[in-house]
Amino acid sequence: MSYLFTSESVSEGHPDKVADRISDALLDEFLRYDPDSKVACETLVTTGLVVCSGEVRTEGYVDVQKIVRRVIRDVGYTKAAYNFESESCGVISTLHEQSDNIMQGVIREIPEDQGAGDQGMMFGYANKDMDNGMPLPHELSHILLQQLAAIRKEGKEMLYLRPDSKSQVTIEYEDDGTPVRIDTIVISTQHDDFVKPDNKTIEADQKADKLMQEKIYDDIMKTLIPLTIKLVPDRIKVLFNNGFRLIVNPTGKFVIGGPHGDTGLTGRKIVVDTYGGKAPHGGGAFSGKDASKVDRSAAYASRHVANNLVAAGVADEVLIQLAYAIGVPEPVSVFVNTSGTCHVKDPAGNIISDGDIAKKINRIFDLRPYAIIKLFGLKNPIFEPTSNYGHFGRDTYEKEVEVYYTGPGITIREINGKTKNFKKVQFFAWEKLDYVEKVKEAFGI
Repeated sequence: MSYLFTSESVSEGHPDKVADRISDALLDEFLRYDPDSKVACETLVTTGLVVCSGEVRTEGYVDVQKIVRRVIRDVGYTKAAYNFESESCGVISTLHEQSDNIMQGVIREIPEDQGAGDQGMMFGYANKDMDNGMPLPHELSHILLQQLAAIRKEGKEMLYLRPDSKSQVTIEYEDDGTPVRIDTIVISTQHDDFVKPDNKTIEADQKADKLMQEKIYDDIMKTLIPLTIKLVPDRIKVLFNNGFRLIVNPTGKFVIGGPHGDTGLTGRKIVVDTYGGKAPHGGGAFSGKDASKVDRSAAYASRHVANNLVAAGVADEVLIQLAYAIGVPEPVSVFVNTSGTCHVKDPAGNIISDGDIAKKINRIFDLRPYAIIKLFGLKNPIFEPTSNYGHFGRDTYEKEVEVYYTGPGITIREINGKTKNFKKVQFFAWEKLDYVEKVKEAFGI
């Protein structure tokens, strides 16, 4: 018997994602001034208002209003008709200093002894659905909205698009986990009121709404779906050939959206941020938190471990759980579940246990917060791009970013008569498959 599995994504204009991006943009700005900044920033967005709150310990000063308005402008909320607009919305900041009780567990005389910034458990996951180790329905959900945003920003087609949108993809799988076809795609996208009713009757309103929905449906089928198909491997392209149901704006109309339609909060889309429900979530959000919070850094590390194990051929599917105690450097537990897909055998010819894999992980990977932060460069201002379309499955890339301090690795340039400092940093470094050879050696592959 086959089964269905569904995942979703939301766009950068979704109110919760606007909040996430503001929180991460503020974190990045603190790190531009002081790479040792400790930040836990929460954001609320609603009609005409942004509220930033949380705890910060830093040597720098951040113009909160400037950062908030820039983010909202970049997302696309630039028109008064949205009832949430970059230049006119109110911005309130209640950021305050981090608790000394937390600080004493994190900051140590010997940096390597840095403790976890909180207790909790974090999960990492990878499988062979996609070339980047991500579950298929979740990755397709992201790609659909990334392409929809690209269409909106290019401004040549679907000119009625507004920033807020959601996607959902249902995949039919065989019992062995092999995807066989795409069953359903759902797209809900905010749009202009681009068809006006002929008169003020209910019937005229319904007719106008139906014409808008039909136009959006046709554009998604003719423009968005083909763009998405171009971006997936050939083995995934064929899954579109067996017929799928497309559902577009099922309420019939989606003009009121964004923070005016729903209040947005940082950390409310944690399943969208991770694996679309294919793997558990420890519960801790990522955005707005510096890397001393293992909610974020250890989640990145566990994904790195799982992805490298799958890429090395240890198993076709790997779930990792790490758990930490506040102020303690080493994880208190490492759990592995390969769902019976492990390929590695012991000298007697038996498939090794998941417990044996966990023991080897402890020897291959250094999972202390200090080591994780150093390996991935998590004191750099690299977090704003993670706030939308998932923290995992993204391409690793290098880029120069502006910082406001000097030291090793800093390049100083004069631009338009002003001296600026730049640092080359890596984005999404936890996605690198740089431990594959070490894993193969440890497992005798």
